[in-house]
Amino acid sequence: MNKIIAIATLAISHFAIAQKMIEMNKEKPNLPKADKLVIYQIYTRLFGNLNTTNKFYGSIEENGCGKFNDINNSALQELKKFGVSHVWFTGIIEHATMTDYSMSGILKDNPLVVKGIAGSPYAIKDYYDVDPDLAVDVKNRMKEFEALVKRSHTNGLKVIIDCVPNHVARSYHSDKKPKGIKDFGEEDDKTKTFAPNNNFYYIKDQSFVVPGEANPPVIPKESYYEFPAKATGNDVFSAKPSINDWFETIKLNYGVDYSNNRSKNFEPIPSTWLKMRDILTYWAKKGVDGFRCDMAEMIPFEFWGWVIPEIKKVNPAIIFIAEIYNPQTYRQYLFEGKFDYLYDKVGLYDALRKLIEGQGNANDISRVWQNESGDFSNRMLRFLENHDEQRIASKNFANDPFKAIPSMVVSATLHTGPVMLYFGQEVGVKPNVAEGFSGDDGRTTMFDYWGVSEFQNWINNHQYDGGKLSVEQKSLRKIYSEILKFTNENTAVKDGKFYDLQYVNGNGQTVNYNDKKIYSYLRFIDNQNRGDSRLLFICNFDLEKSYDTGVFIPQGAWEMMKLNINEPVSYSVKAIFEKNMNSTEINQLTKSISTKEAMRIILPANSVTVLEIK
Repeated sequence: MNKIIAIATLAISHFAIAQKMIEMNKEKPNLPKADKLVIYQIYTRLFGNLNTTNKFYGSIEENGCGKFNDINNSALQELKKFGVSHVWFTGIIEHATMTDYSMSGILKDNPLVVKGIAGSPYAIKDYYDVDPDLAVDVKNRMKEFEALVKRSHTNGLKVIIDCVPNHVARSYHSDKKPKGIKDFGEEDDKTKTFAPNNNFYYIKDQSFVVPGEANPPVIPKESYYEFPAKATGNDVFSAKPSINDWFETIKLNYGVDYSNNRSKNFEPIPSTWLKMRDILTYWAKKGVDGFRCDMAEMIPFEFWGWVIPEIKKVNPAIIFIAEIYNPQTYRQYLFEGKFDYLYDKVGLYDALRKLIEGQGNANDISRVWQNESGDFSNRMLRFLENHDEQRIASKNFANDPFKAIPSMVVSATLHTGPVMLYFGQEVGVKPNVAEGFSGDDGRTTMFDYWGVSEFQNWINNHQYDGGKLSVEQKSLRKIYSEILKFTNENTAVKDGKFYDLQYVNGNGQTVNYNDKKIYSYLRFIDNQNRGDSRLLFICNFDLEKSYDTGVFIPQGAWEMMKLNINEPVSYSVKAIFEKNMNSTEINQLTKSISTKEAMRIILPANSVTVLEIK
């Protein structure tokens, strides 16, 4: 009796999952149709820097700094050939820094409220200006940025920059704002902890206290004074934030009264809403094609639902990407907040990272689409690296960039949505020393000046031809190039449907199919005008063990692919990688099988196999 109940339960579970995939693949007229963007994040300060000094807490003179002009036509053309569609230039907007630009008319910042010599690009000092570090001619810095935008467009690339809406530097002061624009806090009633039209939150009758552990490498000439103290960026409503808080930033007020059960005061439209709309409009009019919105979920979704349509009046094609970490609010920020795309960090990234490290469970990939993003997976931005995350090649992560290849394939092909790479990911950047404020943490510094040696091999004196890459680096970059090429060119990956095969192969249903380490899925399109394409992806995440196994495709999937289940089908290897690039070596001859039997396959350790079904 127990066995019968178990089988019945399994059958019901299979039916439920199959039904969910059918629902997921139905046409949804309210969702975008073409979302296979390839975004390449450039940390602008580091990208073109050729300096190799790399002194701990080195100054800009000692360690050097990348410039707008370093990102020349050669660099942009190579990125386009690599498969990139959008470039996210990180750290563009002027932020607090310990570097002195007072000779150029820029107010100095107090080192006590700056992180790192160069400073955090997320402690914005002037929303209407660009970082002087990035200019060859500081006085013409905006013209140099505008030339970069134009250069990017000329080379067929769209431009994304950061929108940092939640907080500003404690030294915020715009000296480049357009005529008629009021600074944040300029008209605040500082006697009130909260007022709907205040731009900041205040801690009444208390002065701000810099964390005692703050020990900047540049000795401050005076103490830091702020009265009344303002709330800190990560929602710390205290005059004494800790060293682990975002103490260098001030929280912006969007009309939410945190002291009164987070009550919302959105009518009339709060001052901060209007000022942030003006800022986004300013950059949209400069030709920016998209915004990556920092910590978007710390801003009420009602603001986004109001401001995004306002900016799309300037440029209907502009895109908004939300940095967001709470799956419970995904729908709210997509459909009420009107974001185009959301970070898929706590779902797919976290699941894949565990697998890359030799832990984790491949079934977690299924749970991501089942429980978090199934019917809007095309709106989830997938990635394995960015400035916040540890580098794959670092000792803090995988210690070997090749271990991430199956995960990169999944990130790029699991659905029709966008994928992102961080500069240098494709050549195995491996931070292994402390650069400054952030220490030796496996990340490429975002606070200090530095030369990224592995990436400099590709830069090759700004020729951007990879002339100094090692054999291993060339191999890795070639793999990434082939993945992106395949992603861009294959209609099943770009526009096709998705079918998860774990539920019919796991739990011992298919011989030697270890569902904790193996993940398989279909991507397919059946359009006579565009050509049929049916692909079976099989990823072996086991770093040590190969498997002689098979993959069974259920009747419902054959029917969705519009193949007759009563006739044999053929399958053959779809070449993505060359054999010297971590490919799965199997017989290249086309094989024919019944739709009622599993496709037999040998999966080497840490490998990806793609079969084309006809």
